Amino acid sequence: MGIATLIFLVIGAVGIVLAAVAILGGDLLDLGDGFVSTELVASFVGGFGFAAAILNELVGGDVGLVAVLALGLVAAIPLAVLTGLLANRLGDMPTDATPTRADLVGSRGVVVTPVPAGGYGEVRVRIGGQPVKLGARADQPVPLGMKVLVVEALSDTSVYVRELPEQ
Repeated sequence: MGIATLIFLVIGAVGIVLAAVAILGGDLLDLGDGFVSTELVASFVGGFGFAAAILNELVGGDVGLVAVLALGLVAAIPLAVLTGLLANRLGDMPTDATPTRADLVGSRGVVVTPVPAGGYGEVRVRIGGQPVKLGARADQPVPLGMKVLVVEALSDTSVYVRELPEQ
């Protein structure tokens, strides 16, 4: 391995470090919402470095360093464009709304800690497909394992329930 290949590998590693900082470091190297993003720059630098290192080892002695640099650029440009398109798509991806207290009302659940009269027990309900354990109150004692319906959200973490009739 020649010195030029080593330099290209270091350039490729810098691209990986830039990508890691862009992903893990949040806005540390944020270039804004313009045409050029940090992800695009990281992809271009890494793609150029690794492509040029490979090309230098395979054909560098036959075509020369200038040709290797040109071929490295040719390989890096499509990679950077595809990375920019992918980052754009992922950034604009819609997500579901965050569940609120109002979403608890009407949900069905099961008692996981018996609910005493005038006190709190616990129920498990599903909100947004995820199981959530909440404190629960009821007019009458509700035994362990009973299916319940949430009729009121007392707070973000506690609800008022009533027993569901056996079916």
